Amino acid sequence: MITRSADYVEYCRETAVRSRTLHDLALRGAGKEAITAAIHEGIAKDVSLGPDDDLVDIGCGEGRMLHLAAKIGVRSAIGFLATEEEVALVKATGVHVQQAFSDELPLADACASVVICNNVLLIVPREKILPSLREMSRIARPGARIYIGELPYLPGPPLDPEFDTARETLAYLYGRYGLRTCLGMARRMVYWKLAGKQMIIRDGTQVSFHATAAEMNALAREAGLTPVRHWQHEYPKTRNNYLFTK
Repeated sequence: MITRSADYVEYCRETAVRSRTLHDLALRGAGKEAITAAIHEGIAKDVSLGPDDDLVDIGCGEGRMLHLAAKIGVRSAIGFLATEEEVALVKATGVHVQQAFSDELPLADACASVVICNNVLLIVPREKILPSLREMSRIARPGARIYIGELPYLPGPPLDPEFDTARETLAYLYGRYGLRTCLGMARRMVYWKLAGKQMIIRDGTQVSFHATAAEMNALAREAGLTPVRHWQHEYPKTRNNYLFTK
């Protein structure tokens, strides 16, 4: 039987192991490099990132913001990723990155003037959201800018159903998503069988946390952050971006 898992950590690890390009770590999908670049350039402007800043990027993906920070000439920049497999790939590009989770950052109090957490909290379990916000508040110095982006205000679509056999799974994927998706899953099934591995579809990008602007701002205040503004994200438009201060 093929089972499903929404464990985002294992999804990130599998993504790193199977990645064809570094951009795969952005979890945005193939062919979206230009969108990723535009989003990061927009974030840098939204937080007014400059040479006097100490940047912390939580869930730094392929490290694009860290490289952008280096071009700007920030005083310091560090990124965090969920798995060592991701860290190894990004560290090889010459930026400072470590393994850590959003609710437990190995940093001193009040060490950051800018904290970025983009396209991350949506896959973090709901019970870890407030601890994650408190960690951002803890590492932020007074006056710091905290950017939290791409947070859905609606729940994501339900997971696809599980089937008892590979035949049923492939028939469903073909009918709903087409031949390319069906063939991709067939290749994975062959690999699982030859490698003697359990058949698990990892839906790590499934939305685990969503919140309206009012709910998110209330959580941020509880964590010690002050809302500055929020606005609708452009791609996709079912998400909000937030700017807070400490």
